[in-house]
Amino acid sequence: MRRRSRSLALAAAFTFGFAAVTSAPAPATAAPTADSAVWPYSVLPGFDPLAPSSDPVALTDAPRDLDVTYTYDGETRTLKDYLRRTAQGFVVLDGDKVVNEWYAFGYTKSSLFQSWSAGKSFTSDAVGAALDEGRIHSLDDTVETYVPELAGTTYGPVTLRNLLRMSSGIVWDESADDVPLHVSVSMGWQSTLQFAAARKKAWNQGTKFNYSSMDSAVLALVVQKATGNPFFRYVQEKIWAPSGMTSTAYVGNDSRGNGLGYCCIYATVRDFALFGKMMLDNGVVKGRRVLSTSWVTEATTPSGVHSRYGLHWWLDPGEGFYASGLGDQKVYVSTRHNVVIARNTFLNLEGGDTLPALRAVAAAVAGARSGA
Repeated sequence: MRRRSRSLALAAAFTFGFAAVTSAPAPATAAPTADSAVWPYSVLPGFDPLAPSSDPVALTDAPRDLDVTYTYDGETRTLKDYLRRTAQGFVVLDGDKVVNEWYAFGYTKSSLFQSWSAGKSFTSDAVGAALDEGRIHSLDDTVETYVPELAGTTYGPVTLRNLLRMSSGIVWDESADDVPLHVSVSMGWQSTLQFAAARKKAWNQGTKFNYSSMDSAVLALVVQKATGNPFFRYVQEKIWAPSGMTSTAYVGNDSRGNGLGYCCIYATVRDFALFGKMMLDNGVVKGRRVLSTSWVTEATTPSGVHSRYGLHWWLDPGEGFYASGLGDQKVYVSTRHNVVIARNTFLNLEGGDTLPALRAVAAAVAGARSGA
């Protein structure tokens, strides 16, 4: 994997949030190059590819006329207005049927969108896969059990469970520390391993929720060490391919061979939705088990340190759970209505109405289903 130049890495730091608009995915045989027609990969060489599944889920186009309104801040709003204001890509699944799909001007089914922190939920499920197959023995194992390079550092004695529930006890201010982390590893100044080794302890692990991208990056290191596979390859083999993904995607890395873990999965909205569908179906896709039911349940149950957070999955009590990323990226799984909604955007500055809107969409899909 080639090292990015300073100019390319600076471009990476400022363009990671943009969606990639393309008429077709890049080839799965190699990471994008500077000659690639797939923007922004022409300025982000070295990303790791995820190839489409050899047995993809066949989604059926079955559009429904959903008359969706919802109330937010005392105002009645519509789905049409919500999408116009907040989204670039939007897909609603009812089983294997695409019942609603919308793209802003210039975007299509083939457009690749940045996950931002919604990628943390992929990292969580990679941990679950490693646990299911015995590569990770227990969530109560410590980081140094799998990453001996972090023995003697503040991350060494932290348990995997406390990383997953954002309760490592390590000093981290997401709003202030995430940018230095992202820029540093994007430019190749430090690896995620080196960045983790320099962190300090703030309080006893397991006693407080503190959202931290660094915790997710350490989990990606654990997955690599426990499985003997690069992070992206393990995600490919255990999550992406068996979940029946239909397109090539790309995973960000730190220029030193380490998957970032905390962000940076570029994928189509349909494939983000298929990720949610796998979770809705308790880890089973086309009769094959991707993740154990016990993992899906544990990952989407309150963690004990935050009532609306599980193991790298956010919870919507009484409604479902979701992956969430900067700019209001969402993979929303409505267990109440058995509906999956994926929405991607560059940036939504008014994210407060997203959950009311998505709940209303899920309810409308269920209502149309029962009335059919």
